[in-house]
Amino acid sequence: MEDTLGALRSLMASHSPKLDALVVPSEDYHQSEYVSARDKRREFVSGFTGSAGLALITMKEALLWTDGRYFLQATKELSDKWKLMRIGEDLAVDVWMADNLPKEAAIGVDPWCVSVDTAQRWERAFAKKGQKIVETTRDLVDEVWKNRPPLEINPVIIHPLEFAGRSVVDKLNDLREKLIQEKARGIIIATLDEVAWLYNIRGTDVSYCPVVHAFAIVTSNSAFIYVDRRKVSSEVNSYMEENGIEVREYAAVSSDVALLASNQLNGTQVELKNDMEINPSEIDITRNGAEETEENTFDLIWADPGSCCYALYSKLDTDKVLLQPSPLALAKAIKNPVELEGLKNAHIRDGAAVVQYLVWLDNQVQEIYGASGYFLEGVGANKKKHSFFAMNYGRESRKLTEVTASDKLEGFRASKENFRGLSFPTISSVGPNAAIIHYSPHAETCAEFDPDKIYLFDSGAQYLDGTTDITRTVHFGKPSEHERASYTAVLKGHIDLGNARFPDGTNGQALDILARLPLWKDGLDYRHGTGHGIGSYLNVHEGPHMISFRPQARNVPLQASMTVTDEPGYYEEGNFGIRLENVLIVKKANTKFNFGDKDYLSFEHITWAPYQRKLIDLSLLTPEEIDWLNSYNLKCRDILAPYLTESEKAWLNKATEPISV
Repeated sequence: MEDTLGALRSLMASHSPKLDALVVPSEDYHQSEYVSARDKRREFVSGFTGSAGLALITMKEALLWTDGRYFLQATKELSDKWKLMRIGEDLAVDVWMADNLPKEAAIGVDPWCVSVDTAQRWERAFAKKGQKIVETTRDLVDEVWKNRPPLEINPVIIHPLEFAGRSVVDKLNDLREKLIQEKARGIIIATLDEVAWLYNIRGTDVSYCPVVHAFAIVTSNSAFIYVDRRKVSSEVNSYMEENGIEVREYAAVSSDVALLASNQLNGTQVELKNDMEINPSEIDITRNGAEETEENTFDLIWADPGSCCYALYSKLDTDKVLLQPSPLALAKAIKNPVELEGLKNAHIRDGAAVVQYLVWLDNQVQEIYGASGYFLEGVGANKKKHSFFAMNYGRESRKLTEVTASDKLEGFRASKENFRGLSFPTISSVGPNAAIIHYSPHAETCAEFDPDKIYLFDSGAQYLDGTTDITRTVHFGKPSEHERASYTAVLKGHIDLGNARFPDGTNGQALDILARLPLWKDGLDYRHGTGHGIGSYLNVHEGPHMISFRPQARNVPLQASMTVTDEPGYYEEGNFGIRLENVLIVKKANTKFNFGDKDYLSFEHITWAPYQRKLIDLSLLTPEEIDWLNSYNLKCRDILAPYLTESEKAWLNKATEPISV
């Protein structure tokens, strides 16, 4: 990393103007959370592999900002050339730059890798000292990255209507109605999952996320996709033409945004449905008795400030830009009936895979380590006692590690219908590693199983009919009273949030406290949000809604047919970590009354896997919580039984025996 920093500083010094600092974000040209290997510039310069963070390089310092999920990981991965800046505890990056860089400092950044929101926030912070953002004409990291992974040409895949549930034509009509409502004549779509959702396409350009590297522009009567044409087969090209979408080269988006700004972007005209067969230029809109034409009222270009990069924004007339969240984020989040049914079915198959994994894991830890197992309690005094095979043919051949275990889990999932891959790298963590919230095990360095320590696994898969995400925490020996009390507090919060009923219009920040209250009673908490949306064979993390203590959780209320996870946790550095996670569907609640005529909402669990009985302190549960557990367990049995063998069903029956008090 030292050579990399030196090479970058040399380029900064020779740049015109000379750069006092260089910002290296985590994001790609689409402001993605997860990026392709060739876009992991921040990881390349810093060595930090987490999905969130920002690197800042000055002539004398190198700093990395990341959030609470990654504090422990960053501490381990950063060299002594780097200083870790903890988001929420240390100065924010814009404040640090404004305070520590000289007056009139030039701060370089690739304008394709920074959002409008971020760039404008920095500009406000820099104004007091005359500092300025310098948009580099080339990415300086790419200049020094000699072994940068090559560009992959992965085909665009049509996502069938039987899984998508709504046609492209219907989605485009809805979007164009939004444009008219907002007096806009076009919209720039940069977010990869929004392009994929709108055009009913999928791809493999980003690991774990079935998306295509593409931009889109939609106007009142045209639609474009900007993608490497080598990825577009004749079949996909015909599909695009049939849906009124013009395919253009990926790099053409820059010049086309400039044409859009000057109202010179011309494309194939599409036939609109009856109530859309209008030209905004022919509409007279009366405001206070004054008539205005399209020139004044339909001249805005819509760009999402959180996802549109600064490079494209700079091509627009700032007086004629509608900077507000993309309407596709909410449209995508509210699942249609086909998507909901697909998600439910995908989670059933996924739950069966998780149960099969637990059965296998239970057998393995008993056979290899002499552990008491999933059901019995006992200190693993014989954990080094191996089978005859292991003693005679070498212990290594029978060693169970975080990686060999997670590989087995992937195998169970891969056997299921419509499986297309994992939805994120499996978090398979033993003991202290479970305290690293987004821990990622590697074969060379991962831990071996220890039946006397907690095991947390957070995993998910991509199926054609839905995306899954589930976390369970288990112990194959004798858990301590503190571990049981902590697990039970997490479980109580998990149950209490999942059982919530709330008025329509309630946001995720208002609900977040429900999952934390049982932990707060013992003076415990966790540093991450409680719930995120989940895609329909798309990204495992999906907005715009969330359940979190963070202010942005107030922005979008929960609505019927949204998905959201329920995942409280507790983590003790150096000891253990606990998290429980199910995917929920928001639905209308059947309430006795309907105060305010606003309707009430509730949650439906669609994740199916048991909670480990011996980690629960039943004395801490209320009768209502025990009733819920018994009801959930019975559903697990009935729903998963058709996918399990007789021995697996017997194991599940034992794991879901009714709790009596």
